[in-house]
Amino acid sequence: MLSIFCMPDHTHLLVGLKPSVAISDLTRDIKAGSSNFINDNRWVPGKFNWQEGFGAFSYSRSHIDAVIKYILHQEAHHRKKTFKEEYLDFLKKYEIKYDEKYLFDWIE
Repeated sequence: MLSIFCMPDHTHLLVGLKPSVAISDLTRDIKAGSSNFINDNRWVPGKFNWQEGFGAFSYSRSHIDAVIKYILHQEAHHRKKTFKEEYLDFLKKYEIKYDEKYLFDWIE
């Protein structure tokens, strides 16, 4: 784990992975472990669950410092651009095909 920052509606993680580790497996394990921890410690009323999906983007080693700085300054960043705006911008920037009807049904 190189960097982590949690906002009320999303979490950014920067991790280094070996090529043999599937991002979906890592995400599943992080979500399961953190959900159990949050629920066992009763940090929220009711039962905490993550959404089903996730987004993952890769970066070159030369960009690690910039990505860490970006992650650690999420509060200031999201005063200018919402999470939804940022995520859609990433999808467009990296030319990732998506159907908006499957995105953000929980965000107003």
